[in-house]
Amino acid sequence: MSEPSNHHTPEEISRESLGERLREARKYLGLKQEEVAAYLKIPRTALVDIESGERRVEAIELTRLAKLYQQPVSYFIGEDAAAAALPPSVAHLARQAAELSDTDREELSRFVEYLRARSRRDQE
Repeated sequence: MSEPSNHHTPEEISRESLGERLREARKYLGLKQEEVAAYLKIPRTALVDIESGERRVEAIELTRLAKLYQQPVSYFIGEDAAAAALPPSVAHLARQAAELSDTDREELSRFVEYLRARSRRDQE
């Protein structure tokens, strides 16, 4: 008698990673599953299944989620390795900074240096 395998297929692993990224983005934005499900016009249980990797995400759903979560689709499917490696809050800041003028980004950079210096001083 053989025991069931605990190994996940590559597709299952991909769905789980996608679901985890979607869940993290939703939580970062402070959205409830009910709100997102209503936006997608799907039952909340379907969103639960998507976030747990048990349900495939339709292309149109993923596109709408990316728009709602203010992330590129490539982030959710793992093709944007640099963005996927960043915590959601940092990726959000980077996207916001990208829309600033060069002068404003320079000012933001100076502010970041100020915060670092203040943090080092507070740790002493």
